[in-house]
Amino acid sequence: MKYLFECSNIEAATVSVQIDDTVKKLSAAFDYAFNGISKFIPPRLPMLPLEYGIGLIVGAVFYFHPDVVTKERVTANSSSYYEPSNFDESTGSQKNLAIPKYAKTTVKTIKTTIPFVKNNEFDYTELLSFLGDSAVKYGWLIFIPIVILIVTAVSNGANITDGIDGLAAGTSAIIGTTLGILAYVSGNTVFADYLNIMYIPNTGELVVFMAAFVGACVGFLWYNAFPAQVFMGDTGSLALGGIIAVFAIAIRKELLIPILCGVFLVENLSVIMQVFYFKYQRKKHGLEFAQANRLFKMAPLHHHYQKSGFHESKIVMRFFIIGIMLAALTIITLKLR
Repeated sequence: MKYLFECSNIEAATVSVQIDDTVKKLSAAFDYAFNGISKFIPPRLPMLPLEYGIGLIVGAVFYFHPDVVTKERVTANSSSYYEPSNFDESTGSQKNLAIPKYAKTTVKTIKTTIPFVKNNEFDYTELLSFLGDSAVKYGWLIFIPIVILIVTAVSNGANITDGIDGLAAGTSAIIGTTLGILAYVSGNTVFADYLNIMYIPNTGELVVFMAAFVGACVGFLWYNAFPAQVFMGDTGSLALGGIIAVFAIAIRKELLIPILCGVFLVENLSVIMQVFYFKYQRKKHGLEFAQANRLFKMAPLHHHYQKSGFHESKIVMRFFIIGIMLAALTIITLKLR
């Protein structure tokens, strides 16, 4: 082995190592391949994304844990409205029993909130109606895969969105604020009754967590705004998406995610469309044509606008505006039937 040293100045030095055949033979003698792969290490098995495992755990906990419950809405029938026992002596009038109330006992259900529908609720077991009375028993067959899909999609959407300074953190703060509002109204009988949404006991406690989440995003955004001084990387962006997905599932608002997380959705779709369009063009017209005729100048979508000459700050600010509009639309959907 020979060491060649070249020093351009006192502060820096360049070291060049020349490895001859003897070293290669010695490494082979110790059962160690020279390319850095040990002969004793078995070949890597196919690995599933981490989001699948997290989604599986989250889905199983939400479905099987006895404390994940809701309270059903109950309404007195009209025949009992004029009974003497329903007369309120303090006001001198009949009690208004037509106002929806909530049962004292909790129920275990996999119902969720669905937008633009009159009853505003959807039971996942309806997708298994062909099983008859066994649909409730086997509801996990549809619920857990849906949870895995949601966790995977949202976490990857946040990860893809984290491409320019401040975009992922600011968008997540907007989404988090909206989810915090939805969590509060879902855990308050007055607001849940007025908005005609599911009443989920104790979700008000989640508002504290979401407030911390939003505060962390805003604090990070302070230093991540253009020009960024700190970066979250894949670990941070995947975590942001995972928290948003799990929180939405916990308050039964996961079907609002396509609207609320519309920025994440569009970023995801832009990558999918770019890949499929490129493969289609390559198969039909050849590689050179496909490279010269991409659907977007660059994917994800925010990079397309960068290539089009827009400044980072303008792109981020316009995405924020869209995010705020989508957040407002998400809340409005609770009254649009």
